[in-house]
Amino acid sequence: MNQTRFNRFFNRLSPFQIIVFFYFSAALISTLLISLPFLHKEGVNVSLIDSLFTAVSAVSVTGLGVVSTPDTFNTAGYIVLMFVLQFGGIGVMTLGTFIWILLGQKIGLKRRQLIKTDQNRSTFAGMVRLIRQILLIILLIEGIGAIVLGIYYTRYFPSWEEAFIQGAFASVSATTNAGFDITGSSLVMFQDDYFVQVVTMLLLTLGAIGFPVLIEIKDYVTNRRKELFHFSLFTKLTSVTFGLLVLTGTLLIYWFDRNHFFAGKSWHESLFYALFQSVTTRNGGLATMDVADFSTPTLLVICLLMFIGASPSSVGGGIRTTTFAIMVLTILSYARGKNHVRVFRREIHEDDVFRSFIVISTAIAITGAAIVLLNYYEPQFTLMEVIFEACSAFGTTGLSMGITPELGTAGKLIIIGLMFIGRIGIFSFLFILRRRNIQDTYRYPKEQMIIG
Repeated sequence: MNQTRFNRFFNRLSPFQIIVFFYFSAALISTLLISLPFLHKEGVNVSLIDSLFTAVSAVSVTGLGVVSTPDTFNTAGYIVLMFVLQFGGIGVMTLGTFIWILLGQKIGLKRRQLIKTDQNRSTFAGMVRLIRQILLIILLIEGIGAIVLGIYYTRYFPSWEEAFIQGAFASVSATTNAGFDITGSSLVMFQDDYFVQVVTMLLLTLGAIGFPVLIEIKDYVTNRRKELFHFSLFTKLTSVTFGLLVLTGTLLIYWFDRNHFFAGKSWHESLFYALFQSVTTRNGGLATMDVADFSTPTLLVICLLMFIGASPSSVGGGIRTTTFAIMVLTILSYARGKNHVRVFRREIHEDDVFRSFIVISTAIAITGAAIVLLNYYEPQFTLMEVIFEACSAFGTTGLSMGITPELGTAGKLIIIGLMFIGRIGIFSFLFILRRRNIQDTYRYPKEQMIIG
């Protein structure tokens, strides 16, 4: 009877509502796991609100922390945290589907709807194959990253066990763009080690570029007749936007701080500092320096980059790169007097343009409201610190100017809400109360309004 009621309950929910329910459940289960005393170092006690904050930060692969990871957790805690990061990064439905496949269960229409919603797909075609490819590619990337960093870290850590634990955690954290670290200082200890930075930037990019892009690149590499292979519009637009954001971010960060943070530094030091900070704003959250050392214009640029976030169907949050690209293309098209948005000899669907502006408007409203509330409940922090923290949380980036551990209960709850919304996405958040599409039975006469 209870099972029947449970099935009826789920059948009444929309795919968006079920996805939110799954992520909410994952956050609660992760909170309980992180609260287990045997995962902590001896003498360490973590409050419930701090456990919840850490759990949501891990499930949303944000990286903001109110407790120090290396000072709080032991090796078993690291392993559990890596699992939670994996769960949050790949997505609840991806791992859930993998478990269903291992159990030999049939992936029916309802489950395919959930996968489609979780991965922001527009069709049901190839859902199971998609999940298998995502798991294979991500685990392969993380495995290679763990081996490369583990071997290299033997020059930094006293034992090979510690080196490989550090390497494995760093690889998972970077690939899932989680921003957690067990060094105690993010990547500051590697600020002069360009090899570690390059490997980390590659892992961050592979995690944030989007699973469909990785799959198409894999298909291109394995395709014998490459001249007949065509990349999708999504891959083209995502890759170009991603690259331009990284390049623009690097140039702006260097330009605004050339006489401030970069003063007196060599060209290669300035290049890697600016490049790494630009890449990590895509959702990485790792840092090679204290971002609070940057000037205010640079911090505002970083806030904008974090707000945009990573690509759709990736490990990251924010409004997503394609949303930003469609907004810019729409504005440029309108300014040129064109009625349609075109790019790469393709026309963007009007519904996608409409959805993009809904996402951006809602994201601005939510983040703006959070900034006002944070400034009210946490008056001891400057407005710049509050804006930076809010953008980092919504973009599930994890960079901070150092105020996270000092937040009060109200401030922590606000940041928790932003991280959760950033991970599930704006549409899932908007559709929490929506059960089905409602068809209008009648229409009113149209009338034009004065705009602008």
